[in-house]
Amino acid sequence: MKLFDVYPLFDITPVKAKGCYVWDAEGKKYLDLYGGHAVISIGHSHPHYVEKIKNQLSDIGFYSNSIQNPLQHELAEKLGRLSGCHDYQLFLCNSGAEANENAIKLASFVTGRKKFISFTKGFHGRTSAAVALTDNPKIVAPVNQTENAVILPFGDLGAVENVLKNGDVAAVIIEGIQGIGGINIPEKAFLESLAELTKKHGSLLILDEIQSGYGRSGKFFAFQYTHVEPDVITMAKGMGNGFPVGGILIRPGIEPWHGMLGTTFGGNHLACAASIAVLDVIEKEKLVENAFQVGKYMSEKLAEFSSDYEVRGLGLMIGIELKFPVKELRHKLLFEHLIFTGFSGQNIVRLLPPLTLNFEQADAFIAAFKQVFSELSAGKS
Repeated sequence: MKLFDVYPLFDITPVKAKGCYVWDAEGKKYLDLYGGHAVISIGHSHPHYVEKIKNQLSDIGFYSNSIQNPLQHELAEKLGRLSGCHDYQLFLCNSGAEANENAIKLASFVTGRKKFISFTKGFHGRTSAAVALTDNPKIVAPVNQTENAVILPFGDLGAVENVLKNGDVAAVIIEGIQGIGGINIPEKAFLESLAELTKKHGSLLILDEIQSGYGRSGKFFAFQYTHVEPDVITMAKGMGNGFPVGGILIRPGIEPWHGMLGTTFGGNHLACAASIAVLDVIEKEKLVENAFQVGKYMSEKLAEFSSDYEVRGLGLMIGIELKFPVKELRHKLLFEHLIFTGFSGQNIVRLLPPLTLNFEQADAFIAAFKQVFSELSAGKS
């Protein structure tokens, strides 16, 4: 049997990882500035995380949601306290796409409406309703196409109000910071106006914090740089540090009923143990604060070096938009300097390292980036 070939792969086979580093089968050590799509939050193979999962597995790894699971309550309490969203309700699932699917379904149940608004360059997942609201026609199959998904220009408040006033929109969904779209941060005034407009027109506001959440922005959630209180917040990525976990936070006043949402694997014992360990480490090692400080340092140092590219982001969610395609630059960083990075479109380098990244590691990347950028710029001049 062959694998279904849908991923372009580097010829690198990681066999070991620790902190912000990955080792391949040949023993080469790489600095990980991508964290497996922003998934690695507390660093690879953190000892507390490993121990917590081992101990849980030796007791019980899984049972369905038909029984009491005190770990779910412990996770909800810690998450509420650390995130500042202690009044919200928690529903656990398995991935970011599933989190958004449940948020969309919930909003439709609550409002009795079918239409949803999302924005250009937005990404919300590859499952049915989530991909319909994702601005990438290439991954939207015919079965996913629906007139219930309305994709509007990012930042265009007038366009939003024109659709909302029809009274048939269940919710507006927006990323705290657009990730795949190129590290685009919604203006504070735009986000706050969205909250006002959705409330005025009886719609919900869903904040997709799947990539920008869990401390990555330098706040627990990126929307917390504003005064917005979303109706629903979706999470995944760094929530389990590699263990498949997702969830939604639901504002007070939205009442559940039995069978409203459901999942087989969501909130299982191992998933909860992994998620609790992540929060333990985030709190003990002050990783939200570290993300803010190291991320600010990186962004400032990168911006100082040249005006021939633009640096965008908050915390350790950084995009560097160049005037030429980044493929060769990323290739040199990976194979000559042994540094993993990500990308967005043709011209944007995307940095999503573990929140444990320190100043020395940041300096190593900055030095390598400056060298490669200078080499390539000279060759193109």
